[in-house]
Amino acid sequence: MSDLSAQIEIFSDIACPWCYIGRARFARALARLDRHDEITVIPRAYQLAPDSPVGAGRPELDALVASRGISPDHARGMFASAADAAEAAGLPIDFETTISANTFDAHRLVAMAGEHQTQVLDGLFRAHFVEGRVVDDRDVLADIAAESGMTGDIRARLNTDEAADEVRADLALAGAMGVTGVPFFVANRQAAVSGAQPEDVFAQLLHYALGDG
Repeated sequence: MSDLSAQIEIFSDIACPWCYIGRARFARALARLDRHDEITVIPRAYQLAPDSPVGAGRPELDALVASRGISPDHARGMFASAADAAEAAGLPIDFETTISANTFDAHRLVAMAGEHQTQVLDGLFRAHFVEGRVVDDRDVLADIAAESGMTGDIRARLNTDEAADEVRADLALAGAMGVTGVPFFVANRQAAVSGAQPEDVFAQLLHYALGDG
């Protein structure tokens, strides 16, 4: 198989703790791979809550209770499970300070980031799950862009519709591919795994992408 066809598309949402965890596990599996430089990783946008109001500033707990129709105790249990998995993956996470956000503009920023995509994604997840920053605030997004090495007036670019079509295209692609939850990892448009899988599962997917099995 040509290395040009060895690609993994990762559908994820900034506001998804299992995406944060799955991305870290996948990155470790990729780093273990001798031929990791032959894999092209393509981030794809997905929104778990596309109707979330921009700028509402609600604690994530309140937003989850409202969106799922569950009790606060149930929501706290879900957070505890994700926090335990994050700790096992070596990731900090602080649900007490996490603020619910509409992630459309955050996905636009990732699409704008070019060679800085990895740093921007890292910064967005850290801002949302660790630092309690509001990732649907364009000033915050511009700060994350600068911290990630992007240059120029990112705030002004965010005030336009730049990269909106790219994000909508990803969302449409997710629908066409039957993606109903994230994270979702697709190898060469031929095989996929869903969820924050163990590293060994991601290693198998990577070997498949390379034609090793």
